[in-house]
Amino acid sequence: MNCELLATCTALGYLEGDTYHKEADCLESVKDLIRYLRHEDDSRDVRQQLGAGQIVQNDLLPIIIQHGQDKALFDACIRLMVNLTQPAMLCFGKVPDDPVFRHHFLQVTSHLQAYKEAFASEKVFGILSEILYNLLQLDWEQRQEEDNLLIERILLLVRNVLHVPADPCEEKKVDDDASIHDRLLWAIHMSGFDDLVKFLASAQSEQQWSMHVLEIISLMFRDQTPEALVSAGQARSAEEKQRDSQELEALRQKEHAAKRSRTFQRGTRHSRFGGSYVIQGLKSIGDKDVIYHRNIHDFKNYTHDVGKAVRRVPKKNRQAQECKDKRRSALNVRLFLREFCVDFLENCYNRLMYLVKESLIREQTQQHDETYYLWALSFFMAFNRGNGFRADLVSETMSIRAFHFIERNITNYYEMILTDRKEATSWSRRMHLALKAYQELLLTVNEMDRSQDESIRHSSNVIKSNIFYLMEYREIFLTLLRKFDETKQPHSYLKDLVESTHLFLRMLERFCKGRRNLIVQKKKVKRRRSRGDKKPSAAETSPEALAETWKIVEEELKTAGFQLSESLMESIVPFDATSETPLEEQRTEAMVRVQDSLLARLGPEALGLLRAAREVWPEGDVFGSADVEPEEELELLKQILHATLPRSSPSEPVVEDEDDAELEEEEFESVQVSEREFNFLDFIKKFASPNIMRPYLLLLRSYSKNTPHTNHCIARMLHRVAVDLKMDALLFQLSVFNLFNKILSDPAAAAYKELVTFAKYVLNHFFSLAAQNDKAYVELLFWKNVGAAREMTEGYSKEGEGKKPTWTEEEEEELRKLYEEHRHSEVPDIVETLLPLLSNSSRPRRQVVMQLVHMGLVDNAKELKKQKKGTQIVLWTEEQEQELEMLYEEYKDSDDVLGNILKKVTAKRSRARVVDKLLSMGLVSERRELYKRRSRSAKGKSAGKGMTEEEFLEGLTQGYPDDSVDRDDEDEGDDECEESEEEEDQEQEKSQNGGRRSQGLHSPVERRADVGTMVLSLQQEGLSGPMLWLQNCLNKTAEDRKKDGLSQAVPLVPLTEENEDAMDNKSFRKLLRKLGIRGPANEQEIFWRIPANITPSQLHSAAAALSPREDEPKEDQEEDDSRDPTGESQGNEEKEEEEEEKEKEEKEKEKEVVSGEQRVQALRALLLSRKRKHHTSEHTAPVSDVTPTEDTDSTMERSQEKTSTKRSRNRVLDDDDDEENEDDSTTAVDMDTNGDADSDREDISAPVKRRRKMVLIDEEDDED
Repeated sequence: MNCELLATCTALGYLEGDTYHKEADCLESVKDLIRYLRHEDDSRDVRQQLGAGQIVQNDLLPIIIQHGQDKALFDACIRLMVNLTQPAMLCFGKVPDDPVFRHHFLQVTSHLQAYKEAFASEKVFGILSEILYNLLQLDWEQRQEEDNLLIERILLLVRNVLHVPADPCEEKKVDDDASIHDRLLWAIHMSGFDDLVKFLASAQSEQQWSMHVLEIISLMFRDQTPEALVSAGQARSAEEKQRDSQELEALRQKEHAAKRSRTFQRGTRHSRFGGSYVIQGLKSIGDKDVIYHRNIHDFKNYTHDVGKAVRRVPKKNRQAQECKDKRRSALNVRLFLREFCVDFLENCYNRLMYLVKESLIREQTQQHDETYYLWALSFFMAFNRGNGFRADLVSETMSIRAFHFIERNITNYYEMILTDRKEATSWSRRMHLALKAYQELLLTVNEMDRSQDESIRHSSNVIKSNIFYLMEYREIFLTLLRKFDETKQPHSYLKDLVESTHLFLRMLERFCKGRRNLIVQKKKVKRRRSRGDKKPSAAETSPEALAETWKIVEEELKTAGFQLSESLMESIVPFDATSETPLEEQRTEAMVRVQDSLLARLGPEALGLLRAAREVWPEGDVFGSADVEPEEELELLKQILHATLPRSSPSEPVVEDEDDAELEEEEFESVQVSEREFNFLDFIKKFASPNIMRPYLLLLRSYSKNTPHTNHCIARMLHRVAVDLKMDALLFQLSVFNLFNKILSDPAAAAYKELVTFAKYVLNHFFSLAAQNDKAYVELLFWKNVGAAREMTEGYSKEGEGKKPTWTEEEEEELRKLYEEHRHSEVPDIVETLLPLLSNSSRPRRQVVMQLVHMGLVDNAKELKKQKKGTQIVLWTEEQEQELEMLYEEYKDSDDVLGNILKKVTAKRSRARVVDKLLSMGLVSERRELYKRRSRSAKGKSAGKGMTEEEFLEGLTQGYPDDSVDRDDEDEGDDECEESEEEEDQEQEKSQNGGRRSQGLHSPVERRADVGTMVLSLQQEGLSGPMLWLQNCLNKTAEDRKKDGLSQAVPLVPLTEENEDAMDNKSFRKLLRKLGIRGPANEQEIFWRIPANITPSQLHSAAAALSPREDEPKEDQEEDDSRDPTGESQGNEEKEEEEEEKEKEEKEKEKEVVSGEQRVQALRALLLSRKRKHHTSEHTAPVSDVTPTEDTDSTMERSQEKTSTKRSRNRVLDDDDDEENEDDSTTAVDMDTNGDADSDREDISAPVKRRRKMVLIDEEDDED
């Protein structure tokens, strides 16, 4: 020992008998030793010297026992002992590979084992328990920081002492004998320290020590098994007696078999006289037979390997070593631990496990602390199962969260085994712990199924429904079996894995039997490479293939109800903000990605990408409008699938490193989630694989050492594959037959009846097959997959089967002649012309095209590509954009800009798409700039004289400012009439008849007639508050525009939750569009806006339309007034109409230079006045449809609100309805036409009313 260390240790004091005499500077000496330990070298020399000097046994422990009242000295000694008892693995980091450091490591470990023996004293734990008890009695207000440190140090000291491994050389104890660890546990029990541990685990105020407590408990039960503790102090059950008797019987049979074999080997004569024999049929190194020089009875065991040196197995190929076996402690220790488990489960388990789980999730623990949690979960739940199962005692860990936590750790451990190869053994042990925990969860769920309590059985069904539904829990055992590696994972791990798989399959099978159909989740991982994407082949883009693809995708989307999972939507990113690719090109790439997903038959991913792209690029409705219906999305996806999209040529992939390429591929993984009906037999088919069978057969090799339950699990799985699936050919392998031969020839074969029966079944099937298939014996040399096994049993496929039919010379000559005949004809598709003319008309188009290319009649299959119709896809190339810009510059001063462009543009598109593109390119600022201009030369015509009814109606349509109210309807109408708009004459004819009006732009009356009905229905839905808020916003905006004289778009900002919910309501948003309020124009806007082009009077009219119920009393009053037979009101009406007509004529004369829209409004007002006058003068006496008071009121309202374009058109129909319906009154709201019960009838008979309206105008013109 170092002289300084020796002097310091001497200055501590000395032990005389049982009394320790401390020196005056004892405290300073302890502190000096702590300082020395802080500066020790890598070989831990100070620690070794103090251990050799037995400083703990002779000085530190006597000091704390006899001088524990000295608080400073006691605290310093505890600090020093915590440092000295630190595990050797923490001191060196790992088990050293260097021989010198390995020696130091073993020396430190031996000293720790000596310390552990010294601590196995009731006096030591008595003083520790007393000090800890006094500290825990202090309240939090009285407890100082030094007290908390001392509590933690005492817990760490006990943990370090319990952690010291046993010395196998010194402790050669048998079961039921007391080891050093047992003596230590008994000292803990006798001192009452175990009660303090239970208090720390259950006390709410001491939850900060939860992790230390769990470590101490796990180390206390390190050598124990739950089954041994449950049976401690109890008589053996009949099942245990039967199992023991079976084991003894198997051993007895083996012993008798060995004796018989030895008897047969002895000859009648003594063996002193040997001989030389020739073994016929067994060749030696040369061509001659082997000459045998031993006794005859041994020649059956002869092999060429006798005498050879055993090949050394490389370290990386050696089987993983087993952990040390469990031992049975002394009975008194087991009884005390059993009582501890019972108390812990009743009072501490749920709370402690909850605190530890929270600490693990929040990462407040040290690395690998989750292993203590996994051990505690498996140990105490197993003890609870054996000791009269009670579900409430383990409710904290009996949840789906626990399954998820363990499954995630198993996955993490497996990944670390692959990456951290140096520590693969440690990661494998942790993975085994997690597997045991998962197995115990399944066993507990299975035990809950047997409970008498209905609520517990219901909880079990809920848990099973979740773990069977999710693919991660359902296929975890498949993955673990497939990835089993005997060089990294021990035999015990494989045993637990096989037993867990057996239990899971049994539970799943029982769960499926009680249900007609079971719906489970299915996940499919699709990997996309970022570079070198292949262009779809000709086979994928043929019409037949596209039709088949679309059929599959459509069925998949309709089955899923157009619903997508959140995980799928989160994984789809259609736009890369960091990319240097222009936004327009990224939009095209997104469209191509949608098409690629459709070609790959990934319907949900394509739909998710379409929706995500719509949010990024809402302008122009390229990917559909914001409120598009699922059926419209389906139609858009179909158009994208059949479209010919511009694809950029893929760049040459340059991969510098394989790891980089793998990382790059992982970044582009997407998970496709779907639901399907579960079939148990189909699930079992996944186990029919050589990769799954090998681990089972590897475990079967040790059948004699396995438990009967383990052998049953193996036999049951092999039976499922060979008998249930009829895949016994998977087991037709030479190593398997060698194992079966070993089982059949085993003297104790009677103990393995199940294995013997199965082996005979497989062998019988093989020999019956070998009689039919002469290649069966050769097949024994290879492992077979499902396809090879089926070929072996059902027959091998002949060479050339499944190939495409070839073309004969006659067929080729026929095709050549037909092609030469029609190649110069002007048919649009020559292949479609040739198909019905061929003698073999069943050949698909693709075969004909490929044969034409093969024969050299055409250079490329693209020349014969099928022409497709317009797809309405808004994808503009740069040349098309330049062409559109040139056409606009050429025709921007013409009367019909849009019509001329549509006629001249090369790529035919709908009117709405061209308008959207012009707006996005900035060539026009608003849609009205593209309206057809009317001639203004005739003064009389501008004043309304000489105008025909067709021109007047056309003016009504053109004068109406377009907005996004009915964009979808407009697009549909324009798309339907796309081809017919190429000629000017057809366009003029369609603009003049009513049919054009019904297909294209709907009239405002048709579009706004149901506003009143919508308002009533929304009020019935409880949206009166949001309606009032919208009405106030409209009125306030109107007043502001009157006051300021300026107009700009005003956002509707909902400040209450009720208004926010209303803005998400589909019916409410439809009402907003009807009123002319537009939605967010692009991704930068989130609120709806009142457009700037709506006048204050129109806003007041829209606000008035939101309160139709207020007009009901007025209608009643008008009905009362209609009963007055006097004609005084009619005379007043005629006078007021004449004054109104004069006033309007004066205003028209003053505004000769006003805009076209104002002139049209004046014409409408004049026409209404003349019609009203003619109507009242003709029907004054006999007609009582409209009362004078009603007519007067409506006239005054019209005179006040004559600036609204849509109001004028609606009023024409209103007057027509007044003629038709007796009690249908005119409301004061512009856009609410026929808000009463007659509105439905008006919607149905709208075309009839338009014809009656035109007839009425004809009569008025004739009268003038």
